[in-house]
Amino acid sequence: MIPSIRSTFLLMFFGCVGLILIALYFQYGMDMHPCPLCITQRIFVIAAGLVALLAALHNPARLGRCLYSLLGIVCAAVGGAVALRHVWLQSLPEDQVPACGPGLGYMLENFPLQQALSLLLQGDGNCADVSWSLLGLSMPAWVAVCFAGLIGIYAWQMLRK
Repeated sequence: MIPSIRSTFLLMFFGCVGLILIALYFQYGMDMHPCPLCITQRIFVIAAGLVALLAALHNPARLGRCLYSLLGIVCAAVGGAVALRHVWLQSLPEDQVPACGPGLGYMLENFPLQQALSLLLQGDGNCADVSWSLLGLSMPAWVAVCFAGLIGIYAWQMLRK
């Protein structure tokens, strides 16, 4: 049985909550501190999840469902792009990895927003570390897979009758 549109949005929200709980477990339970790109990916997981929650609570008609789905696709696509950038940094040879830079908090407090975002998306040496993998995929690669899944489900939600 296919879940209703509202139930599907709710399941997407809970899936995003699960991803954030897993990230928090890695951070606090396994003492794996997130790099700036990891934090950015978390922000977009939260954004995609909140869009799904709002859509589930609102339970809009077709036009509203399309707008929520489009917004969710944008959030997931930007998050997926950040995750793929992270995977690319991890694939670089050691001599081509960017030098370690300041932390996210420092960048946001001491640089103009545009420069801080530019530095953030460049990544740094910490972003190139692969400290965990499953089935040959690093954590950002799995996050990219999750974002691709969210995009697919949001697109399905948009096209459902």
